[in-house]
Amino acid sequence: MNHWPPGKWPAPGPEFLESTYYLDWATPEVGAFAERAAAGETSAIGRAVRLFYAVRDGWRYDPFSIRLDPRRYVASNVLKARGVFCIPKAVLLTAAVRAAGIPAGIGLSDVVNHLTTEKLKARMGGKTAFIHHGYAVLWLDGRWVKAAPAFNIEMCQRFGVRPTEFDGRSDAIFQEFDVAQRRHMEYTRDHGLWSDFPYERVERDFREFYPAELFAEAPDERFEEGVPVR
Repeated sequence: MNHWPPGKWPAPGPEFLESTYYLDWATPEVGAFAERAAAGETSAIGRAVRLFYAVRDGWRYDPFSIRLDPRRYVASNVLKARGVFCIPKAVLLTAAVRAAGIPAGIGLSDVVNHLTTEKLKARMGGKTAFIHHGYAVLWLDGRWVKAAPAFNIEMCQRFGVRPTEFDGRSDAIFQEFDVAQRRHMEYTRDHGLWSDFPYERVERDFREFYPAELFAEAPDERFEEGVPVR
């Protein structure tokens, strides 16, 4: 696995098309998902856009689902989940676009959510900063483009959040203001690009930054045969 800091991103090499433990696009499940979601699209941009919306709206965004179990960050396992947060969605999108023949990697940034609920803030130890917010970075039309599929459309409509839209040509990142023009998401640090998901770094930093309660599993929560159940 390779890492490039902001502003030093590379030309797309073969490492951005590999099937890995986390980005396991060569599995029948991920391959079938990518083929089904991008069916009928002949251009790389068209396939990428279709896959973005399939991931964005196919899984409910759930910030309370953060767990420190590497199996939960495997793309084929994410397919079986019901509610996930930004990193598993980014992993699934990255794997799916690789399955569609598009070079892709994982991007991580730190963000502040100025509209964090009191319930979530309490679970995060009073913090409103989300470190290692994850998104896919796709090589399209000769450049790297960020695509953050975290917030599903139903959640956006319910809470008055501006949905992140993607045209395959411009970065699709969190919106700075919500529909009522309240300050919403603020990007504070860009960590760059990885050719694979850096689970060990994310786990270490999460444990150092957040209270253990954030990652605690519910009494009725289990992980059976690679299937997250909530």
